[in-house]
This record gives sequence, C-alpha cells and structure tokens, in this order.
Amino acid sequence: EVQLVESGGGLVQPGGSLRLSCTASGFTFSSAAMSWVRKAPGKGLEWVSTITAGGSTTYYTDSVKGRFTISRDNAKNTLYLQMNSLKPEDTGLYYCATEPSRDYWGQGTQVIVSS
Repeated sequence: EVQLVESGGGLVQPGGSLRLSCTASGFTFSSAAMSWVRKAPGKGLEWVSTITAGGSTTYYTDSVKGRFTISRDNAKNTLYLQMNSLKPEDTGLYYCATEPSRDYWGQGTQVIVSS
C-alpha cells in the first residue's frame, strides 16, 4: 500500500522559514519523480514544485522561485520542501504527490503565514 505522510507545517510569521517533509512507503521511492502541491483557502490546487527521481532536476512555479527548495533523500524515502521568506499568500495545505500522474497523495500539512 502506497503511503505518503507529510509533516513540518505550522504557523510562521512573514519572512520566516519552514521545512516540510514527506515520508514515502509502499513503492520504489527512488524511481519516482515527486511533487509538492498546495491548496490555499478558497482556491484550487496549485502545483508548487517537482523533483526528478534521482534529484538532479527541479522545477518551481514562478511565485516560489528563489524562496523554496525541493530536495529528496532516497536512502530515507523522504521528500523535502525548504520554504524561506514566507509570505501570507503561501498559506495553505501542502501535499506531496507521486508523478507523473499524481496518482498518490498524502493527507497534507497545514502552513499558515501570518503576523
């Protein structure tokens, strides 16, 4: 059974940082590209970032470029999202998902950026 478990969310002031983690099991993590997707209050799902299976290539939506860094540790079956210079508009529920079809999702971890 595929399982994705996100953690690391919380309440942070604007300009602060958080690191999200996604621990995977039930599939060959090292063979799967992975993505982070978020849902802001009252809005639809927004793709945030993707990393290839080996971790050599990363992609970001424009609004987070230069502030967020996606990475992975295949030995630990874990995906990360380092989020710096957080803004109120980064508030939302953050999910990790398998690629290429986003067939599997975690339950999400809540990020609130507010003073």
